Amino acid sequence: MLVLEAKLKGKQSQYNSIDEAIRTALFIRNKALRHWIDNKNVGKNDLQKLCAVLAKKFEFADKLNSMARQASADRAWLAIKRFYDNCKAKKPGKKGFPRFKKQGHSVEYKTTGYKLSADKKYIIFSDGFNIGKLKLIGTRDLSFYSIKQIKRVRIVKRADGYYCQFCVDVERKEQHQHSGNQVGIDVGLEFFYTDSEGKTVENPRLLLKSEKSLKRKQRKVSKSKKCSSNRRKAVNKLAKKHLKVSRQRKDFALKTARALVQSNDLVVYEDLQVKNMVKNHHLAKSITDASWSLFTDWVDYYAKVFDIWAIAVAPHYTSQDCSVCGTRVKKSLSTRTHKCHECGTVMHRDHNAARQILAKGLKSTVGHTESKACGQNDLYLGGETPLDKLAG
Repeated sequence: MLVLEAKLKGKQSQYNSIDEAIRTALFIRNKALRHWIDNKNVGKNDLQKLCAVLAKKFEFADKLNSMARQASADRAWLAIKRFYDNCKAKKPGKKGFPRFKKQGHSVEYKTTGYKLSADKKYIIFSDGFNIGKLKLIGTRDLSFYSIKQIKRVRIVKRADGYYCQFCVDVERKEQHQHSGNQVGIDVGLEFFYTDSEGKTVENPRLLLKSEKSLKRKQRKVSKSKKCSSNRRKAVNKLAKKHLKVSRQRKDFALKTARALVQSNDLVVYEDLQVKNMVKNHHLAKSITDASWSLFTDWVDYYAKVFDIWAIAVAPHYTSQDCSVCGTRVKKSLSTRTHKCHECGTVMHRDHNAARQILAKGLKSTVGHTESKACGQNDLYLGGETPLDKLAG
């Protein structure tokens, strides 16, 4: 499944109608969640049936396309299902009980409620909100895909405008010249990653570079009067800056992952629990800025596209064990050089860890079969967010 995105160009009245549709979708999602909380043994079908009841009870809900109402109920069910799955798996800590949302940012249509023009450069929304005809602006050409392949259409509101996302049912494959190269990578904060050959990729530290500008814009928001037009403008400028940093981070992760996959036949990385790592308040901001999970998601995706192996291994003792003789050399985070007292090996600790990670990956492939890529398969072209992270 691919998600192609284009910016929507229209009139302010159309944007206002989109906002109303988004608020209605959020209303239905929250109502479905309330129905599940108040009643026992409520399933997905019960939430779907609730949509018709809400449409009869509330006039504004009836304006939204019937399949769009069902898609909103599906979002509530995805949050509920995630909670159930976490409970069954006995996930430690909080299980992610579904929460009500105060603000919505998207509305999703399935196969009705919209229509593409003949040249597929315009989209017409035909439900009760009278959004009408909007122009699609983007570099992705929808002419390569048939209407039947487009399974869902989602309107997303961002700080810099409105976007239309097309979920296209197609499998993406690209040719890969197999060279036999095998690499292990150790992600970090000093370098974005160090591979088993000793090569490093610099950490861009995008949030740190933009922090001065972000703080200045945040001060303007804090100083402005609540509910004033100046405050709305300041909030919008701050949101645009955060959006820019987010896009830069995604673009870097995408390009770095693609280059890594294209140049190797096997990529091994650590299966890090980033949620636990950010509990360290001294490093939380730097870890979040590095976005290791986003990077590994793209590594997994491109591994499937180029048909190579991508393996996640347990991170235990990769920085402590010597990659030459296996002796465990304990060291703190501040110790950046690995010195083995048994074999005399001296190298950067990240280089040693990368070699150890590769060795673990090669060992895990012996005797049993692993999937070629562990992780996401549905990602946006252009470096956006994985599909499953939009749910809820």
